[in-house]
Amino acid sequence: MQTREQRLLIIDDDEMFCHVLNRALTRRGYDVIVAHDAEQALTMAAQHSPTMATLDLKLENSSGLKLLPELLATVPQCRIVVLTGYSSIATAVEAIKLGAANYLCKPVDADDVLTAFERQSGDPDIELADNPPSINRITWEHIQKVLQEHDGNISATARALGMHRRTLQRKLQKRPVRR
Repeated sequence: MQTREQRLLIIDDDEMFCHVLNRALTRRGYDVIVAHDAEQALTMAAQHSPTMATLDLKLENSSGLKLLPELLATVPQCRIVVLTGYSSIATAVEAIKLGAANYLCKPVDADDVLTAFERQSGDPDIELADNPPSINRITWEHIQKVLQEHDGNISATARALGMHRRTLQRKLQKRPVRR
């Protein structure tokens, strides 16, 4: 059982996900606080000085990647795990470069989150994929990389990719393609 000295901030705009994760982590002895947007997250972080935080990559009106350095500036000792339903290699690399302790693809449960916080170093024995990613997966990751390069601006990304903005929006509304 974890001591109450471990304060965990959940930052996610999905209220049901927050409720479920909050309840599960509270039962495990964590002192949990919740924020649903970037402004609220920074306020909560400054007030409560969490030791850990989960950060949704795609918040309703902002990017978790933009919020990550601001959170670490507010609470430098905080370990942050980025969570996303829109994973890509580009965003995973950027999250780690920006200071995230780990990066997890949703759906996740409390045990997955806690394991991500516990891991202090990489695993050289991780299983390598047998097959290369599909062309659809490579396309998805390329779109995510270009979107990241344009700070989430869909119009600029569509221009850079040479596609219509509405086409890009439709592609982005779909779930990421599996390997």
